[in-house]
Amino acid sequence: MPREPSARESALATRTEHAPNASALTIIRNFLAEHSPGGIASLLAEQYLGALLRPLPGFEGLALRAGFYRLLFARLEGFPFIYPGARLDHCRGIRAGRSFAVHSGAFVSGRGGLTVGNGVLIGPNAVIVSTQHRYELVDRPICEQGHRLLPTTIGDDVWVGANAVILPGTRTASGTIVSAGAVVTQDTEPYSIVAGVPARMIGRRPQASTASEAE
Repeated sequence: MPREPSARESALATRTEHAPNASALTIIRNFLAEHSPGGIASLLAEQYLGALLRPLPGFEGLALRAGFYRLLFARLEGFPFIYPGARLDHCRGIRAGRSFAVHSGAFVSGRGGLTVGNGVLIGPNAVIVSTQHRYELVDRPICEQGHRLLPTTIGDDVWVGANAVILPGTRTASGTIVSAGAVVTQDTEPYSIVAGVPARMIGRRPQASTASEAE
């Protein structure tokens, strides 16, 4: 005999049957409402010029990308190391310190405001975002509800490992190591090592360097 659906399953099925259709016009209106003309111009530059500069190899590629993103960032200090294949999005919202390094395949978005300290390393295929979709209204498709801007901060001397994800609204404290594949969903402690999904502290970095101990 087939099992009778539960009340919850029936409610979900009914909701799915009557789910509203997404409107492309509403999505476009939301986009225009969330971006200034200058922001749209910056996005176009990121997409078209960024596509030309993104794959360039060697020091020439590093130098050209450094100059390009210096024009687009809200603030960019020193010489950044933006490796081939790294994708930076909504650069007008990014403020970065010295020796900022973003490796191949990483995606970094400043749409909601992203502040990065000095000496930060972003590993291959890592994802750092500062917005999320709104989803509170169940009678409207998520894609029509716009975005919540959640400023995100990464302190000094942080290493974000390969394939790690830093979610919007979090503060990754100075000295943190985010292990490969970890998903940071909440603030970290200074000089902690975090791992897992969601990321949890699994250790701490030594408080003194080998050179200091030798002295």
